Amino acid sequence: MPTSPVLYRGMSREALGAAYNNRAAVGRFEEIAADHAARGEALLGALGRGALGGVRRVELPYGDAPRQRLELFARPEPRAPLCVFVHGGYWQATDKEASRFLAAGPLARGFSVALVEYTLAPAATVAEMVREVRAAVAWLAARGGALGFDGEGLFLVGHSAGGHLVMEAHDHPSVRGLLPVSGLFDLEPIRLCYLNDRLGLTAEEARRLSPAAHPPARCAPVAVAVGGGELPELRRQSTEYAARLAAAGVAVELRALGAHDHFSVLEELASPGGALCEELVRMRGALAPTPRVAA
Repeated sequence: MPTSPVLYRGMSREALGAAYNNRAAVGRFEEIAADHAARGEALLGALGRGALGGVRRVELPYGDAPRQRLELFARPEPRAPLCVFVHGGYWQATDKEASRFLAAGPLARGFSVALVEYTLAPAATVAEMVREVRAAVAWLAARGGALGFDGEGLFLVGHSAGGHLVMEAHDHPSVRGLLPVSGLFDLEPIRLCYLNDRLGLTAEEARRLSPAAHPPARCAPVAVAVGGGELPELRRQSTEYAARLAAAGVAVELRALGAHDHFSVLEELASPGGALCEELVRMRGALAPTPRVAA
């Protein structure tokens, strides 16, 4: 049989596919998804019973397209900071409802929560998804007073592809902290494996849309988080991206979270005492000035 050509870091297309196939690596994905859905429904049930201390929920469009929508859980305090969560799914799967269970943690720690959805591939390009998430952030920031949260106190959290998307929206002036979890910051290996069949990234687009290729000169504090039990490529991406941010002068921490895999790492956000919830609280309390890069 012919040998598949090496495309990236000594890996062929097939090897790259395995290196990024989180569902295959973890297994039992359907069981995990069903658990998340059940916990999301339980959260709605608690809200309906008045067990969330005055939290109110509303679904809102931030644009005209069917998936340009978000779900807001607003605490009764009018100046509560807002945790803006962007879901993953390799830019081609899942929705905001799949992330609903995560709202429990930040809500218990004093944050209002907005779950943002966006158009998926192949109906949208990655560049279009970036524009949608940026639009959602701007839409929320402009409406904080009307919707009952601090429009100048946004903390962006994203998982997997969502980690990529929140870093592409880092520069809105209302963003006070960024927490990409198990993020994708270099899209070149994505372009070179099966994931690109629906994304259609070109080499130029992969470079232009890779946060690692253009670390910001100034940025709100960032905590780059990844599970210690994730696939090596996911851990490498987070480690190298954190190093690039630090070299650019950004206030950044790298958080390797125990033995968590690509999906169990989210428990650290869903739990009020989880490491990712603690990171949000720390960011809210610190709000250190953004370092400048020396000329």
